Amino acid sequence: MKLLRLFSPIHAIRDFVAFARARERHEYWFLLLSICITLVIGWGFVHDSHFERPYKREIMYVESWPENRTDAEIVAQQKIDMERDRIANEEFERERAKRQAEWKRIDDQLKGWGI
Repeated sequence: MKLLRLFSPIHAIRDFVAFARARERHEYWFLLLSICITLVIGWGFVHDSHFERPYKREIMYVESWPENRTDAEIVAQQKIDMERDRIANEEFERERAKRQAEWKRIDDQLKGWGI
């Protein structure tokens, strides 16, 4: 129980006030400057981490097929779906290659700077 008396908030405030009274005036300005610099850097990280994502309206329609479809109809529909998936995959790969080229260009610039 003796140990808990050492952690009193009142003692902490008194200690801080005594410490603050012993400081010179220019030390307060450096304290204020260091706090401002830290807050600006923190704000920069928070501000840079937020970005608006473009809204994509993706609606998935579920098709209802009759039970009496023939195998030829099923195969024809699968070919249509495969072509649509191939086009979507090609678009995705194109975008991925474009993004990869952008990052490679940035990496090459950083290597040129020695980073």
